[in-house]
Amino acid sequence: MFNLNRTIANPKLWNKRNSQQSRRSPLFFPSIFLISLCFFFFFFLTYTPIPNYMIFSTSLKTVNVALTHQYPHCETRFHGEKFLWYAPHSGFSNQLSEFKNAILMASILNRTLIVSPILDHHAVALGSCPKFRVQSPKEIRISVWDHIIELLRSRRYVSMADIIDISSLLSSSLVRAIDFRVFVSLWCDLNVDLVCSNGLNVPPSLVESLKQCGSLLSGIDGNINQCLYAVDEDCRTTVWTYQNGVDGMLDSFQPDEQLKKRKKISYVRRRRDVYKTLGPGSKAESATVLAFGSLFTAPYKGSELYIDIQNAPADPRINALINKIEFLPFVPEIVNLGKQYASQTIKAPFLCAQLRLLDGQFKNHWKATFLGLRQKLDSLRQAGSQPIHIFVMTDLPQGNWTGSYLGDLAMDSANFKLYFLGENDLLVMNTAKKLALARHGLRFKSFPGSMDAVAKVEKHCSLDILPDVLLYIEETICSCASLGFVRTTGSTIAQSIEVMRKFGLCSSPIRTAFAL
Repeated sequence: MFNLNRTIANPKLWNKRNSQQSRRSPLFFPSIFLISLCFFFFFFLTYTPIPNYMIFSTSLKTVNVALTHQYPHCETRFHGEKFLWYAPHSGFSNQLSEFKNAILMASILNRTLIVSPILDHHAVALGSCPKFRVQSPKEIRISVWDHIIELLRSRRYVSMADIIDISSLLSSSLVRAIDFRVFVSLWCDLNVDLVCSNGLNVPPSLVESLKQCGSLLSGIDGNINQCLYAVDEDCRTTVWTYQNGVDGMLDSFQPDEQLKKRKKISYVRRRRDVYKTLGPGSKAESATVLAFGSLFTAPYKGSELYIDIQNAPADPRINALINKIEFLPFVPEIVNLGKQYASQTIKAPFLCAQLRLLDGQFKNHWKATFLGLRQKLDSLRQAGSQPIHIFVMTDLPQGNWTGSYLGDLAMDSANFKLYFLGENDLLVMNTAKKLALARHGLRFKSFPGSMDAVAKVEKHCSLDILPDVLLYIEETICSCASLGFVRTTGSTIAQSIEVMRKFGLCSSPIRTAFAL
């Protein structure tokens, strides 16, 4: 921008220049002032500090031909294998829901699922599908790429498959999977071990490689021949279906006229068959990687926000998968501890109270949340003996219980006995250590030539900070509550617990860790 090597004026010429100033035009000084003002304004814009994430998401704006030449191996390195990637977001429960949808989409399209890590709570947000105000698929892929690199560099990377047990899906060949770190190191020829081991001292060449790989995988430069197909449809325009209805028909949920006028929206939502649109015979089919944005969906006004695949009338294999992914258990280390805590620490029938009190909308509904718990406890007191054992799962720190209904229960030890866990409890810490050593996410069957990449990830990308496993343990304990479950209305965590209770997780035998 600025020529830092330009010649500095000779001081001997200063006096001569000063003697000529008296003959300058009257507009000379105002002109100099305006030029200087513009210069400093430009300087300020140019040197405004750049956020760290921009290091990894800046587009190279290269043409398809250049990128194809730069990454020729993305077509051939996996011996014809094709992959599906997506951009998870929001809290863990939403990320788990997206993971299930990704498994389903990958299986329908006969692609290997690239398993992403668990992102920090709300590190990436989608927006609002009902209000037609969301990040575009490209934007959310960029955000997820940036955050994944941050997790790698800070040594906090935990794969979704480190926490969720998908061994039964893999062994039954209903889905194929590969760890994100292993895939990226091969596909982009990226030294992921350097990413994990360099800390703040990142070589310029590595920064450039990260920019290139992030640009490519996020679809910033569009689709790359035989390499990447970036799906640009999102919940504003598309509801994905499979063997259900007429492809391309209008969905029942559309933006209302008032919203169209206020937000200047021209979107029309159509129901598209994912297999017909992105499967054999489509432009996407030949690409090594199919990259979605968000895969989040939820029921809304008689429709689904993005994915409406409840069954597959003509595909028994996909029907079997739909049934299996309704409940995906945690890995054995988590499940076993939850069961043991219920049987060996509480040692009695107990009630689980899941009380979400601080996050988002829930902080404004304390009375309603506590009312449901009070009513349940009153019925238990009339029906049985005291004290009533209660496992409390809440985001309200124990130091803030005073003055709340929780504080009253804790003080009434004659009638109630409360149990709860903290992230620093020994049981929780030991479980986190076991998971860090187990590395379930790297235990998938490897592709030819990938064993070296797996070894590098295992050696250089080990955790410096133990994973936060408290939520998963608490959910498992709640699934064992024989006196019932009091939930926070609208909480996705509560929905996950109810699924675990529906499938009788606590009544199943203690499992051993899987190995593939």
